[in-house]
Amino acid sequence: MDVVHAEDTRTRLLNTALRLFTEHGVEGTSLQMIADALGVTKAAVYYHFKTKAEITESVAEPVLRELEGIVDDARAQRTRGAQIDHLLDGFVDLVVQHRSLVALFSSDPGIARAIEKSVHSSDSFKNRLLEILVGPDPDLTAIVTAQVLLAGIAVAGGSIEVASLDDETLRETLLSVARKLYNRPRRRTT
Repeated sequence: MDVVHAEDTRTRLLNTALRLFTEHGVEGTSLQMIADALGVTKAAVYYHFKTKAEITESVAEPVLRELEGIVDDARAQRTRGAQIDHLLDGFVDLVVQHRSLVALFSSDPGIARAIEKSVHSSDSFKNRLLEILVGPDPDLTAIVTAQVLLAGIAVAGGSIEVASLDDETLRETLLSVARKLYNRPRRRTT
């Protein structure tokens, strides 16, 4: 199998897996279902991934990598306020851009395990993200506020109740709520 064709098949496989995960959950999706939906043999799926867990991690990986970039960019901002603003903007944008995957992140234990494995394999990433929101030596209230903020944005952004909202309306609403929760000043529109 040539490299371009293999990459195309891998991309199609991941997109199909995401669609099936969204419809049936990770646990309710088998490798055979993925193969059938792609019109290939199960052996063709095994050529790219040995387990469903590998597929699940690969589906989640680009979003987690993008989030890590947002955290790194936020840390590069000069002031703590600018860091928080950058992180909030980037996190909300990420949630809006990847609604269906975020809905899975928030509700499916199979994908939640994949995320936990990835995030815990990089404790420094998780610590860097939280440090932006809570600062050095945070108290319990600051830690809980940060956790509520991140989980709330993710759950709300991926919820069925807001699925009909256009991206800009959802983005502005999530950002407004996040800024209120963090006592960030309202941004002026130009």
